[in-house]
Amino acid sequence: MTDPSLSDGTVFRHAGPGDVPAIHELVCLYAKERLLLPRPPEDILEKIGNFYILELNGQPVGCAALRDYGNALYEIRSLAVRKEYLNRRFGSRMVEGLLKILREKGEPARVFALTYRENFFIHHGFRIVDKKCFPEKIWSDCVICPKKDRCDEIAVLLSLPEDTDSPSAKNSFGAGL
Repeated sequence: MTDPSLSDGTVFRHAGPGDVPAIHELVCLYAKERLLLPRPPEDILEKIGNFYILELNGQPVGCAALRDYGNALYEIRSLAVRKEYLNRRFGSRMVEGLLKILREKGEPARVFALTYRENFFIHHGFRIVDKKCFPEKIWSDCVICPKKDRCDEIAVLLSLPEDTDSPSAKNSFGAGL
């Protein structure tokens, strides 16, 4: 999916193989701070279909991935924004863009994330839940994570279509984000 250029010059689009170096750089930046799991370029390339890029004037400023676990369960992961572009709502743009993709399918979905920034996701209509709600995640990723026995991330969940009173439902993609 490629959205037309937004009013501030950003474009949210599906990533391609040529975006692997930029995604790897962004993920590494936050992996060094232990905020994201490290991902080698080969893993990113293998899963490139899950990744999206936010560009500003043709330059990648952020990335995010949307993993489909089946049974209408999705995970937002590898959400990262270049440090010099923090606090400009680019992370919000990407989350709203991913949610828009799911809403456009017109089917109910559950979207979760494991995060240290739970308030960011709560602002978008997510709620805190127990990590054990996602055995699919535990079976596939958590078993190989170095923090598996002492995970300190917070699980958040949003059900789509969400409650029309949620903050996320009141925002449209690109408006006020």
